[in-house]
Amino acid sequence: MSKALRLGTRRSRLAMAQSGQVADAVSQVTGRPVELVEITTYGDVSREQLAQIGGTGVFVTALREALAKGEVDFAVHSLKDLPTAQPEDLVLAAVPVREDPRDVIVARDALKFTDLPRGARIGTGSPRRMAQLNAYARSHGLDIETVPIRGNVDTRIRYVHDGELDAVVLAAAGLSRMGRLDEVTDFLSIDTVLPAPGQGALAIECAAVNADLVAALGELDDPFTRVAVTAERSLLAALEAGCSAPVGALADLLADGQIVREMRLRGVVGTTDGTRTVQLSTTGPVPETHDRATALGRELAAEMLAQGAAGLMGERAQ
Repeated sequence: MSKALRLGTRRSRLAMAQSGQVADAVSQVTGRPVELVEITTYGDVSREQLAQIGGTGVFVTALREALAKGEVDFAVHSLKDLPTAQPEDLVLAAVPVREDPRDVIVARDALKFTDLPRGARIGTGSPRRMAQLNAYARSHGLDIETVPIRGNVDTRIRYVHDGELDAVVLAAAGLSRMGRLDEVTDFLSIDTVLPAPGQGALAIECAAVNADLVAALGELDDPFTRVAVTAERSLLAALEAGCSAPVGALADLLADGQIVREMRLRGVVGTTDGTRTVQLSTTGPVPETHDRATALGRELAAEMLAQGAAGLMGERAQ
């Protein structure tokens, strides 16, 4: 029996669900059993708002330390939690096919976002979601109050069931991986709320020196997902914004029948009260290389900065 590969994962139910799915896929491509090694990260134990503790890397650092020490062979992250700077000793071996990148609403009485009552209280820990929901509400004559919350999926949904909040905003991909899409009362259109850079995608990371494992994990990589998230994360990096900044970005592929012709990258940044936003998009050939995808993100970020994006982000990440 070949030795089991050790997969480092956060302990949350969502992390365990998505790591379990990756473990099955890795077992199939390597022919080796995979065991989950549960690791507690700072973001899991801290009760502070993510925007306060910096957001960047709080769910990732402990997993990366375990990789560096050889305590695990590879790790699975939600890509949107991954800092944009990649450590030299670690490699992003695979970005599997992305799930639905949209945000969703779980509301009382099965309400849609636009049907929420005046003064509805909507919970989210994300400045990005607050900025865009408030901007949409302002432009469509809706009266909402965004309320900062923390906690796992169960905790957030409980706020609605207990009547403390009228609705909460979550990522479609997380609920899908947990088998809980039936609790969604509304899928938020990309035109209403642009997701976080990398939302819906997973990152499989391992030590650069482990060339055989890097190659094996690479079989799970989806090239289209990778170029899309590379462009999105390049935009985020060029704005010098961390993953808790009010930045939304999505690169999607524009197909003509079965043939993918172009990629469109959209970006938004806004003040959390929704009073000011900068939203731009660019469309061009699907990037053939990592460098071209990175350049696409940088170019759109430069246009956004030229329109005043930096002043809308509050403290810029260092």
